[in-house]
Amino acid sequence: MFPRCSGILLHVASLPGGHGIGDLGNSAHEFVEFLAESGQKIWQILPLSPTGYGDSPYQCFSAFAGNPLFIDLKALHEQGLLSGQDLTNAPSLPEERIEYAPVIDFKRGLLGKAAHVFLADGASTDGRAFDTFCRNNSDWLDDYALFMACKGAYKDAAWVYWDPGIRQRDSAALKEWQSRLSAEIQVHKFAQFEFFRQWEKLKAHCGRLGISIMGDIPIYVAHDSADVWAHPDLFRLDEQGRPNPVAGVPPDYFSATGQLWGNPLYRWETSAASGHQWWIDRVRASLKLLDLARLDHFRGFEAYWEIPADASTAAEGKWVKGPGAEFFQTLQTELGELPFIAENLGVITPEVEALRQRFGFPGMSLLQFAFGNDPQGPTFRPHNYSRELVAYTGGHDNDTTVGWWTSSGLGESTRTAEDIRNERDFTRAYLGFQDEAINWVFIRTVLASVANVAIIPLQDVLGLGSYARMNLPGTLSGNWEWRYKQKALTKEISEQLRKLTLLYDR
Repeated sequence: MFPRCSGILLHVASLPGGHGIGDLGNSAHEFVEFLAESGQKIWQILPLSPTGYGDSPYQCFSAFAGNPLFIDLKALHEQGLLSGQDLTNAPSLPEERIEYAPVIDFKRGLLGKAAHVFLADGASTDGRAFDTFCRNNSDWLDDYALFMACKGAYKDAAWVYWDPGIRQRDSAALKEWQSRLSAEIQVHKFAQFEFFRQWEKLKAHCGRLGISIMGDIPIYVAHDSADVWAHPDLFRLDEQGRPNPVAGVPPDYFSATGQLWGNPLYRWETSAASGHQWWIDRVRASLKLLDLARLDHFRGFEAYWEIPADASTAAEGKWVKGPGAEFFQTLQTELGELPFIAENLGVITPEVEALRQRFGFPGMSLLQFAFGNDPQGPTFRPHNYSRELVAYTGGHDNDTTVGWWTSSGLGESTRTAEDIRNERDFTRAYLGFQDEAINWVFIRTVLASVANVAIIPLQDVLGLGSYARMNLPGTLSGNWEWRYKQKALTKEISEQLRKLTLLYDR
């Protein structure tokens, strides 16, 4: 499943062009061609679902739906669903950052217009395809579309603030709201139809060029989501429907007080009683979109960090046993071989590693973690790599490699100034370099390693500094905004990457 190869980590939102945010149009297809020309075999992305709180792809309104912001508006124009004037009326938006509020307002309005034009011609071939899509995905689509329509009616308020009938999914209230919001519900269904149609074209293009798509399955879902609203029995909620306790991780490299995510925890015993049916449906839906999947926060399936809802920091939590092997055995029995990569970072125990190895999921290693004073540092050093591993220069929660090397690093982690000096001295000694560009030293190191798979964030290929960082854990703003410039992927960069890829048999 994991032959020796390499790839690039880039979220769809970070593509250039489009209308203020990356989309599934020309720039996505051009990026796939860049991957092929550079000898890469994997495109790794972040979750594709519609983002909510903080614009984070790890806090989404649905674990099943696609993000409507990724829909290529030019394709809607080509279908006759939007006018040329619609596209030229786009607001002025920055090229290298996403300003989510104006992007959401602009694209939401045009998607609504396109939907009304499309739905007025329901007898067309596309109309029949739409009806088929709605039938085939009704198990999640009906709840999602009603949820989003209700959020619009309640001015985007979280579902716990809705009126009791619809909040508690009383059958009479559901029928009433479905009737009242029928037009809005159809708009949301159309957006999903178009997202999946555009995604299938992009995935087919990847397949023709030998590119596998590695996606991301977050362990937790957002509290304000169709998933929790429609399946409250699967989550640990109080009488008001609020999560208690909540998810997070203990103090680590990123934070001295841990990370208080706030997501609802699962009622694993309830999930097990249903044969983990919701999870089976979720993974099956994900694997229709993806070839490979990074299983986010894998250690939470062995034991998870439980934090009281009223805690001020994540340090107040405790470890609680997760579903373990029984969960993965159930998935495997139902779905066959699972093409998972286990995100086994953080506080990892022998029990976590035993679970990962039992099911043959490759783990992850980040080179940025190899040179500091973290007790786990030696496990991230290339001389300790195993072949069944996905090696990264850094991940979406890390600074870029250039940023990590050149910034003070103080205030962003638990490291002191002396720690940083020692880390840099050890990095130079271990990697044996002086004046070479640090990003290419790191790229060469992971490509040369024995790890079967090497993944490089595009920011490191481009040699960008901290301004291009995707996410700083523990912060609430300024994340998930970076985009690369239209002509950044030069022939020279492609050739340099291809040479190293060929040199190390990837």
